Amino acid sequence: MDLLAVIGFITIIYCLVYIICPWFLDCDLHLAIYEKFGKPTNTLRDKVVWITGASSGIGEHLAYVLAEAGCKLILLARREAELEKVKINCLQRNKNLKSSDIEVLALNICDINGHESALNNIIAKFGKLDILVNNAGRSQRALWENIDISVDKEMFDLNVFSPIALSRLVAKYFLKVGAGHFVFTSSIAGVTATPFSATYCANKFALHGYCKTFALEKFDKNIPITVVCPGPVYTNFLTEAFTDKSGEKYGENVKEDPKNKVSVERCATLMGIAIANKLSEVWICKPAILQLAYLGTYYPNIGLWIIKYLGAKFMHRLRDNKTTIKTSTKETQ
Repeated sequence: MDLLAVIGFITIIYCLVYIICPWFLDCDLHLAIYEKFGKPTNTLRDKVVWITGASSGIGEHLAYVLAEAGCKLILLARREAELEKVKINCLQRNKNLKSSDIEVLALNICDINGHESALNNIIAKFGKLDILVNNAGRSQRALWENIDISVDKEMFDLNVFSPIALSRLVAKYFLKVGAGHFVFTSSIAGVTATPFSATYCANKFALHGYCKTFALEKFDKNIPITVVCPGPVYTNFLTEAFTDKSGEKYGENVKEDPKNKVSVERCATLMGIAIANKLSEVWICKPAILQLAYLGTYYPNIGLWIIKYLGAKFMHRLRDNKTTIKTSTKETQ
């Protein structure tokens, strides 16, 4: 067998692996391999981890995963009562943790003026910060043409500018001490666009740009960045999601069978593995959505043709298990 034949054979096998394997996975192949053969989450024991958006959803359940691993936690969100409940649950999951090992910070992430004092308090209490998990954020459901520009500004403030402002502050600390780790909760919507979430997609694409630039500039500084891109996850995030109007919440309560959604517990578990192994970017989603992400990224011409054929409504049902955005006057009648 000559060299070209060998190269061709390897290429075919490589493509087949990436076409077939995602149908049996709930995360990208790289992460799946690390789940089986990489470092377990308990290798993060005694790390000091700051999680924003920790009062519910992915942030809450990541706190449980890291508590079980023996991490010391700083839980940040606006709702102090909810954070206290998360703290209690963390302590119940790991009896070796003391109450003083988990700090509750009731702070709006958009209050940029409060970031520095929060960081100083963390260093004063724990003596260090090892990992910052930028998880706070909200999704969106709206028609592209109806979105008020004020909504774009509010969403960029929450999902992009606030975590970047906090990360720049923490980056100076990490550079000073010579080590650190950033984790950003992005979305598969930051890898390949999804309908009826224009501003949210733009937020996540922007976040990827910030993260990739930092990684290029600081690849030799022992400060890795892990960008986690979940697809649909079974939480009540649609209740709080933005719409096309400022101050309005989508208010959709998710009750249907989440056949296309990864459980929030599973998402947090995979996220913990990604953090433990310092992976640069991971995708967490059910097979159909994972395949579309692979097609859109690695086979863009084929992916675009398939997505156009399936249509926006199909993509929306795949994401939310039903159609909740009305795209025409006829549908609203």
